[in-house]
Amino acid sequence: MKSNLSLFTAVAFSAALLVSCGKQEAPQQNFMNAPVPVTTYTVTQEHVVGTDSYPGTVVPLNEVELRPQVSGYISKIFVQDGQQVSKGQKLYEIDRTKYQAAYNQAQANLRSAQANLNRVQQDLQRYENLLQQDAIARQRVDYARADVETARAQVSVARAQVSSAATDLGYSIITAPFSGTIGISQVRVGSQVSPGQTLLNTISSEGPTGVDFVINEQELPRFARLKQGNQPDSLFTLTLSDGTRYPHTGKLQAIDRAVGLQSGTITVRVSFPNPQRQLVAGMTVSVNVLNQDVGQQITIPYRAVTEQLGEYFVYKVQGDSVVQQNVKLGTRFQEKIVAREGLEAGQVIVEEGIQKLRQGAKVQVGAPQPAGAPAAARQ
Repeated sequence: MKSNLSLFTAVAFSAALLVSCGKQEAPQQNFMNAPVPVTTYTVTQEHVVGTDSYPGTVVPLNEVELRPQVSGYISKIFVQDGQQVSKGQKLYEIDRTKYQAAYNQAQANLRSAQANLNRVQQDLQRYENLLQQDAIARQRVDYARADVETARAQVSVARAQVSSAATDLGYSIITAPFSGTIGISQVRVGSQVSPGQTLLNTISSEGPTGVDFVINEQELPRFARLKQGNQPDSLFTLTLSDGTRYPHTGKLQAIDRAVGLQSGTITVRVSFPNPQRQLVAGMTVSVNVLNQDVGQQITIPYRAVTEQLGEYFVYKVQGDSVVQQNVKLGTRFQEKIVAREGLEAGQVIVEEGIQKLRQGAKVQVGAPQPAGAPAAARQ
């Protein structure tokens, strides 16, 4: 009797449990199929000015390291650090004592050689006159002619020594190779310098200044076309490190000769006027280059975009459901981004609530968000 009662109780409990589970399953299925509340955005066109930004480095178009050509001690420094200098202006002097003495010695040797040449030439002239009278042996005349040739060679050697000594004497004065700005001196009066090794200073030219930046090889055709075609005045602009806009625009000057085998990048140089010397060699700036996103463009909120496996898409509203729409993105602005392909003005996309969406999901659409103010390019 007790066994039958226990069996009846177990069966009743199992039945109740099945009923209970069945009652809970239906609401869960209804919950999975319930519309997802979303906020939408109506796609519109806006006037934008799109730019691509690259980190750049200011480089002088003409810069030279000053190194001595002769050895010695620095005896004079004619300029101050950071001074503006003119072409040919004296900058440094190396002790000239021994170079002046060597030049004077070479001059004396030249005068001696020239005097010897004059003497043997006169002797040769006398011997030739005596030879015409058969008053001297022909061999003596031949010796005299050889003496003249030897003396001429000695004069040539002496002149070369004078030229060499004069060159060394000239190298003892270092002058500016062009007009520009000289840096901070690396030596002081009394410093020992060696030819070709000791760095005295660096001088940079005035006038236009270059800015170098690096692009990927995929962008090379675009910049090659820019270099060959007409460049708009506002094609290249600069943003300084403090966020201010540099007042002058630039021109594409050069593209490096080859793409780096390891990096797959290539260097581009743009020249900018530098009348106020705001651009200093070595400083870091942002180079802004106009891209194709100029004029009336389709713009959407950036938060409406989802990335999946390297592709970008948005959820486009069709009736009470959504479909995934692939888009090709362009320039990003503060809160928006240009959609170059995939969308048209007037279409409605999901702006908020995309985290719970999937292809074909039902949505409960809230009030569409109006288009914002005209976008301004992020510099």
